[in-house]
Formats: sequence, C-alpha cells, structure tokens
Amino acid sequence: MDLSPEELVQIRVNETSLPDIDFSDYSGVILGGGPFNASDEDKSDNQRRVESELIALIRRIIDQDFPLFATCYGIGLVALALDAPLSRTYNETPSCITVFVTDEAKDDPLFAGMPDSFSTLVGHVEAADAVPDGAVHLVRGQACPIQMYRLNNNVYVTQFHPELEPETFAQRLRIYRDNGYYDPSEYHRIADEAFRADLTVDNLLLQNFRSRYQRAS
Repeated sequence: MDLSPEELVQIRVNETSLPDIDFSDYSGVILGGGPFNASDEDKSDNQRRVESELIALIRRIIDQDFPLFATCYGIGLVALALDAPLSRTYNETPSCITVFVTDEAKDDPLFAGMPDSFSTLVGHVEAADAVPDGAVHLVRGQACPIQMYRLNNNVYVTQFHPELEPETFAQRLRIYRDNGYYDPSEYHRIADEAFRADLTVDNLLLQNFRSRYQRAS
C-alpha cells in the first residue's frame, strides 16, 4: 500500500489485547492472516480471546460500514461475526493461482485498472461455503469459488493474499512448514512458482483501497 511506518498502526492481536478503537482516528482497518483458523475445533483460551475481540470489532465495522480490508483468516472471522457458512470444503494448498473478476465487480472502485483475471497467492484450510446474505461476490476461483466479496459499500473480504510478495510468501511457507498446509518436500516448487508469477496486479486492490479511503493527516 506504500504506507510509511507513521501511517500504519499494527496490532498483533494474538500477542496483546485489542485496545479500544475510535474509528474517527483512522481511515480504515486491515485484517490479515494469523496462526489460527476460525473453524478450529480445539481452541486455546488465547484464540478464543482473539476471536471475541475481533468479532466485536468486525460487527462494529459492518454496522457502521467503516472501511475494512480483511484477508484469509479475516474471511473466517467475518463468517463467525455474521454466523455465515464456513467449512474446510474449499481448502487450497499454498500456491499461486489465477482468479476471475465477476461482472458485479466491474463498477467497484477497488477494481479500477484491474483486468478480468489475475495471479495471486493462496493457502488456507477453511473458506466461505457461500457469499453471505446481502454481500456482493467480486472475485471467484476454480478450486475455491468465493475468493472476494463486499459487504455494504466499504467492507471487503478476500480469501487470497494480495498483501503478500514472493519473498513474504516464501517466509510464510517456512513458518507454517509443519502445520499441515502443504507437503514440506514441495517447498521449493511452490516458492519458485510464486517468484515466477506477476504478483503486481493484485497489489492494485490494496493501493485502490488506500486511494479511496486515506484521509489527510
């Protein structure tokens, strides 16, 4: 998003409690991935705390239609917040895939300058089974149909990772090497595939999000 460190407030919610968030202090919220899955059956006290705090925040965001860009784990938390269907039916091993922009996305400001299809990175054990009631389906995939949707006017949720570059994707592969997301012997093939792909197009979604919502300091 080309934000400077001074423009971005990062909170590692798995390491510290979420403070009170006054929306008037911010232009938007970015919710990224993490070590948890919303569909986990055996949840630690820390995971339950994280979910409780973030679900409360997400419900406030949706109620006020405050700008949100939630990726991967975010789609699971939004599903929990909405009591929407979520399962492990459409899991995807870490890989670079092609996704397709729906007709409904053509007039959405976040898709300004976007082609009809683009490469992006995925890797998840859970996914939305369907678009939540009232949401607009924006991006579809082959193995996982629900790759992006919008709630209200300003709440965006993606299954894929537009925030990852090849280097950070490879780092993520190493971190989650033994977590069951993929066969560790496939590490070099998956990483090489990411480095060969053009991953500049999906970045445009985040840049458009910034352009649309960033307020003057």
